[in-house]
Amino acid sequence: MRDKTSPAESADQARPQPARRRFVQGAGLLALSASPLGALAAQAARVSDGVTLADGPRQLVRYPGKRPLVRVSTRPPHLETPFSAFNEGPITANDAFFVRYHLANIPLSVDLATFRLTVGGHVDKPLTLSLDELKRLADPVEIVAVNQCSGNSRGFSEPRVFGAQLANGAMGNARWTGVPLRKVLEQAGVKAGAKVVTFNGLDTPVLPSTPDYRKSLDIAHAMNGEPMLAWGMNGEDLPLLNGYPLKLVVPGYFGTYWVKHVFEIEVLDHPFEGHDAFFMTTGYRVPDNDCQCVAPGTPAAKTRPISTLAVRSFITSVGTGGVLPAGRTVELKGIAFDGGSGIRGVEVSVDGGQNWQAATLGQDLGRFSFRAWQLPVKFARKGPAVLMVRATSNQGEVQPAKANWNPAGYRRNVIESTPVTIA
Repeated sequence: MRDKTSPAESADQARPQPARRRFVQGAGLLALSASPLGALAAQAARVSDGVTLADGPRQLVRYPGKRPLVRVSTRPPHLETPFSAFNEGPITANDAFFVRYHLANIPLSVDLATFRLTVGGHVDKPLTLSLDELKRLADPVEIVAVNQCSGNSRGFSEPRVFGAQLANGAMGNARWTGVPLRKVLEQAGVKAGAKVVTFNGLDTPVLPSTPDYRKSLDIAHAMNGEPMLAWGMNGEDLPLLNGYPLKLVVPGYFGTYWVKHVFEIEVLDHPFEGHDAFFMTTGYRVPDNDCQCVAPGTPAAKTRPISTLAVRSFITSVGTGGVLPAGRTVELKGIAFDGGSGIRGVEVSVDGGQNWQAATLGQDLGRFSFRAWQLPVKFARKGPAVLMVRATSNQGEVQPAKANWNPAGYRRNVIESTPVTIA
């Protein structure tokens, strides 16, 4: 069975119903194959999410299956979640979830009748599985986990750094459904001496000189039960732009490892090196020291691949330039997360960091999830105020008061400040 596309399935069409998406996903994107993605962006709503970095205000654009998102780039698609969406709750809606591609040849549709996942390399029994066969391989599991781009908030680095100038919206938290990677590897029979497992998706480079986007996990990590091959997101099929039909979910790790449209897994008995290992050996690396940072403007003497998320928190109920009332109680709300130990506590300051109050933590959805928090406050006097929030993880990591710097602008987790007016 092949995908079919109706001309009526345009860029601003509502998300297809789940029953249909089991058979045909991304028909709206398939319609784009006749024209550049730039034509789609040209139809975008001429509005701003208030994101103004050095390159100016950014438009909200609408892609199939998505509400209007903040456009970072068009080809390949790179879209941020409008920050207001994070105030809707600790789970990020599928249509609000950020989009990040590295290669311009992205799949515009996937036909489940022909899609196959292959598992090979240093294994006893190579596998070729349809999605249905994968679903029957083991009991499905669920986990709530944050997917955050390594360069989230890069646009605020001082001095500025090379790369997509992101604000704070390149992150999201979802309930993922799938099968543990370990179960698939056990079915294939990993041979003694295995060192790493590599993953490849359906997106491809435009030029032969461009390395494919492949990532790897050490064999111990791949087999520890946490990484997942997910086909579900918040109770629905994965959106096409977030990796349909199969996505590698690596809880606690930055999104660079969360390979979309996974179709090939290879077990190696040697280090992952060479042209197609670029995004492990050259890209997505941080200074090899405790803070993963260097003095601003200086290179790192030694680097290592980026790995786990840093502890982080945000105020979501009011943004920069917001106005809050004087003399009556206001409930501040927000989110916090880390790389998997969980959140021990969140503190809020309404006077620019002079005094701190403990916030109340919301429901615990798991140690890899956003943790909601809230705090009722009352402002006695009118005028400017600076709200700040800091989180502490269960392993004792606290957000720094001063931003760490590295040449790629990765892993930013400084205490956030939100200037507001009390009126």
